Amino acid sequence: MKIIIFSTAYLPFTGGAEIAVKEITDRINNVQFDIVTARLDGKLPKFEKIGNVNVYRIGFGVSMLDKYLLPFLGFLKAYNLHKKNHYRVLWSIMASYAGFGALFFKIFQPKVPFVLTLQEGDSEMHILKRVGIFYPLWKKIFKKADYVQAISDYLADFARRHGAVCPIEVVPNGVDINKFRNQKSEIKNKEKIIITVSRLVKKNAVKDIVEAMKYLPENIKLFILGDGSEEKNLKSQISNLKINHRVFMFGMVSHEELPEYLAGADIFIRPSLSEGMGNSFIEAMAAGLPVIGTPVGGIVDFLKDGETGLFCRVRDPKSIAEKAKILLADDQLRRKIVSNAQRLVLEKYDWDKISGQMNRLLTQISLRLYY
Repeated sequence: MKIIIFSTAYLPFTGGAEIAVKEITDRINNVQFDIVTARLDGKLPKFEKIGNVNVYRIGFGVSMLDKYLLPFLGFLKAYNLHKKNHYRVLWSIMASYAGFGALFFKIFQPKVPFVLTLQEGDSEMHILKRVGIFYPLWKKIFKKADYVQAISDYLADFARRHGAVCPIEVVPNGVDINKFRNQKSEIKNKEKIIITVSRLVKKNAVKDIVEAMKYLPENIKLFILGDGSEEKNLKSQISNLKINHRVFMFGMVSHEELPEYLAGADIFIRPSLSEGMGNSFIEAMAAGLPVIGTPVGGIVDFLKDGETGLFCRVRDPKSIAEKAKILLADDQLRRKIVSNAQRLVLEKYDWDKISGQMNRLLTQISLRLYY
């Protein structure tokens, strides 16, 4: 079976969606996957094979230009590939630039079943503002889909609100449990370490964690892993609060190195303003860290207050500090949360199980070519 995937970005760019595609396709060996994606960087080859995926990069290596071109040039590339490969499934990762490319392909090849995966992490208001006058066309992505796979209940409802009338199934993102569990770290010491892993953008509210450090004892350090548009503002905030000796920004850390950093920490915190699901939470849980998050978006699917983590209030640094103090002071609660969270990850968020679900979904939808 041959499947064509549209994705706005792909490796070496790594977010939750890109990692999900890599983990799933690596575990499905009976399928040829071809992916059409924006080139984004001129140093990247226009074609290469990564794992079980043939990667076709479209554009000139200029980030925003390549994204804008992807719906058109990506569609043409996929259309030509289809003449040779006769794809059984069209699979779009998110209703974004790639989603428009997949929509155009579906319009010209209506018999090819269209699976739309929703991984969106931005707030609905932000997404609609970005879509703007193209909303009627964007809405057709949902209407033309034959099947929607959402990574959370929140995103399943999001699809229904914007026109999806096809079957919708929640299949979450996962974690390579063996990679994150029982790791050793050389950064562990007597100090207590709070860690956050995220893009440094406003919606992830890293500034609220930095602000919370004012209310926590001196022996508590904060490790920030990630990069993004808020990096400069965060550095200024840290300097103004005079906590440079307590807050450390490591920039983007590879997914291969991440388990060691998590193993050396004591608490994971991400006080998101919006979240499609939040892979970083699941990875922290697998690593044996108690997590603190906000009750927004897809986080509520896996974080149950006092059971698998603790909720803090949105935009409230004092609340973050209070919850961190509780976890540092109450060993019994901490052990209970870690145990429950690891059990949940094992039962529901193992990539082996999730790739099996996706293999079944893609195989079943491919049969629509013949019935």
